Amino acid sequence: MDRVRFPVEPWRLVETSFATHDLGTTETLFAVGNGYLGMRGTTAEGRPSHAHGTYVNGFHETWPIRHPEEAFGFAEVGQTIVNAPDATVLRLYVDDEPLVLDVADLVTYERALDLAGGVLTTELVWRTPSGNRVRVRSRRMVSATSRHLAVMTLEVTVLDAPAPVVVSSHVINREDGADEYSARATGTAPVRDDPRRGRPLDGRVLEPRLARDEDGRIVLGYRCARSRMTLAVAADHEVSTAGEHEQHVELGPDDAKLVVRVRAQPGRPLTVTKYVAYHTSRSVPARELADRCRRTLDRARTDGVDTLLADQRAWFDAYWSRSDVQVDGDPQAQQAVRWNLFQLAQAAARAEGNGIPAKGVTGSGYEGHYFWDTEIYVLPFFTYTTPQVARNALRFRHTMLPAARRRAREMTQDGALFPWRTINGEEASAYYAAGTAQYHIDADVAYAVGTYVDVTGDEEFNDREGLEILVETARLWADLGFWRGDGEQSFHIHGVTGPDEYTTVVNDNLFTNVMARSNLRRAAQAVRDVAARRPEWFERQCARLDLRAEEADEWDRVADALAVPYDAHLGIHPQDSQFHEREVWDLAGTPEDRRPLFLHYHPLVIYRFQVLKQADVVLALYLQGADFTPEQKRADFEYYDTITTGDSTLSAVVQSIIAAEVGYQDLALHYFHRALYVDLADLHANASDGVHVASAGGVWSALVGGFGGMRHHDGVLSFDPRLPASWDGLGYRLAVRGSRLRVRLRADALELVVEDGPALTVRVRGEDVEVGAEPVVVPLADQGPRIEGVPDPAARLGTRRPDGTVLTASVPHQTGRNA
Repeated sequence: MDRVRFPVEPWRLVETSFATHDLGTTETLFAVGNGYLGMRGTTAEGRPSHAHGTYVNGFHETWPIRHPEEAFGFAEVGQTIVNAPDATVLRLYVDDEPLVLDVADLVTYERALDLAGGVLTTELVWRTPSGNRVRVRSRRMVSATSRHLAVMTLEVTVLDAPAPVVVSSHVINREDGADEYSARATGTAPVRDDPRRGRPLDGRVLEPRLARDEDGRIVLGYRCARSRMTLAVAADHEVSTAGEHEQHVELGPDDAKLVVRVRAQPGRPLTVTKYVAYHTSRSVPARELADRCRRTLDRARTDGVDTLLADQRAWFDAYWSRSDVQVDGDPQAQQAVRWNLFQLAQAAARAEGNGIPAKGVTGSGYEGHYFWDTEIYVLPFFTYTTPQVARNALRFRHTMLPAARRRAREMTQDGALFPWRTINGEEASAYYAAGTAQYHIDADVAYAVGTYVDVTGDEEFNDREGLEILVETARLWADLGFWRGDGEQSFHIHGVTGPDEYTTVVNDNLFTNVMARSNLRRAAQAVRDVAARRPEWFERQCARLDLRAEEADEWDRVADALAVPYDAHLGIHPQDSQFHEREVWDLAGTPEDRRPLFLHYHPLVIYRFQVLKQADVVLALYLQGADFTPEQKRADFEYYDTITTGDSTLSAVVQSIIAAEVGYQDLALHYFHRALYVDLADLHANASDGVHVASAGGVWSALVGGFGGMRHHDGVLSFDPRLPASWDGLGYRLAVRGSRLRVRLRADALELVVEDGPALTVRVRGEDVEVGAEPVVVPLADQGPRIEGVPDPAARLGTRRPDGTVLTASVPHQTGRNA
């Protein structure tokens, strides 16, 4: 990062000079949202811009997926998040000259995202062409306490001479191209052949349903042309100025505005405060949503902007008291850590009846879809800090069960099969090999359910939504696999894809099998637990789910027999049963301009090699770490680390965690930085599409699970720390079974104290420790094993496989005769 332009501050992300070369990235970095509503960090003036974007979680359009060759069961209907009407624009004209930042004479400039208070501010002094200096202050907030509300202010003060000032406050339907300064889709980044990007929608998307001027309050309503979802947006204004002012509304179906005019005097500010409400629905008419917007605005106007800002600060004070991670001795990392944790709040805090999109509500990347990322990378953070958010996300998954059951039937399976990517619960992945075939999504959801129940002790959720999810996912695994007898019987799962999208439709994918095993055991345990605690309730659930007691016994039997590939010759767990039969891709010999691989090589080329888009076996080593020995973890990490491209932003955090555990501590810090700055430094060249929310969640896991050494297996909370040598300390808090545990790690000791709730028993490097209201200090002899350097990519090259062939590495390329 350019530390002149973006100086290091502990609680703010600050930009000290305006630039246009990275507008897309900065619009993402300075976005504000609350999990339901999000607004990209575009300028209040609206120009220049890369991609204006206002997003409402779950508000989407559908479109028919056209497969070049049809086949039964292919996903048929795509889903894409809709760019909701943009209410962020507050255009300014002084002496009839517009403020346009890329051409304006800016005497001073600062834009700041306040991580402690959840507010975006900009302050600048503009010298107009006539030489009159104008101080402009703007503020934007998406409320964490009022889910449907955003508040913006623009304060304008001429400093040298009187001048006519005009503020034009807009609500613009940009989805359908209504912008008087540009043609349709101008400002949207050019579409590349990149599956990570959002899909442009064809034809009219938002059909106007109402447009009203209600005594200066603008109210617009729309319905999506295909999905039939509805939206209403309303904007109200307060104008404060010492002199007389005029204002009027100009109303159109796709661009409505309030225009304020004043003859400004030096030193006497004009302040326009804009309250905006958004409401959406799958079926409620837009006129009813407009009524809801009115009620939201009425409450906001009654409270006033000062109260709303105070409420926002109080909400974030409480959030940080639970969630902050202190990194001592590295101010740059500390700022970046807090920015990432702030993004998790913006992505999920008020998602409530919706999922958590891969980009949150900061961009259209991945089309606003929900993936398995949520359960594996995001929910652990909330489970241990703000359990209600995790509960809401899991309850939302539960609402998808009817569609998941239908999908399982379509795939000729029992139980339920959750979609790999979706908004409305239906599978939206048009490429089944790297999408639908990722059956592990079922086990990932079950893992999140089990973790949440273990950490919180929420029996109510366990007995209702949790039990149903676990039963239906376990049924899928028991039906999907098959028994094979060769001496001792074993259970196998064929034709699936693991998290690594560079290896698809394989047999006995290790990650899938070990996660399915955990899923089956967890389901059997839940069935017996509920039957013992609430027999009458359990009987009702058995009738509703057609559940037989002997199913739990079958799940245990399948779990015990599930095949876990292991190559004794190489001393490695193969990623799948045929993985080691492939040749190794020579990553060191691959030119940088051919990365990421999926943008430069056909999938079939990639599938023929041992090369990973993201950690797969390594992720299993973390999530199911109790199933592997320390020696196995090191051997597996050393093998797979050398063939993992990191083309996925999901990879670095897991590589950091296991690198720290097995002893590659410098490498662990390197991978941590790769995750920490994935957006802040735009390391994957796609931050303009929105925040990588899963990576942000993984940052917390790398801090707490990697350097903090925290694990939670079989109900035991344990710590085996790995503090980086360059850090002075690490501090964080965990919410466990109604207690809040504060953890402070130093190089020579681990300090633990229960700040709230009953005492806890934890385990530190194999020894049980009772922790209560008084701090307990556990001395540490070291920070675990330390291995210098990085795994050697050539270490196993030249090794003979069991069939006598030699393991080699190469880069696929076109020969001269075919060029």
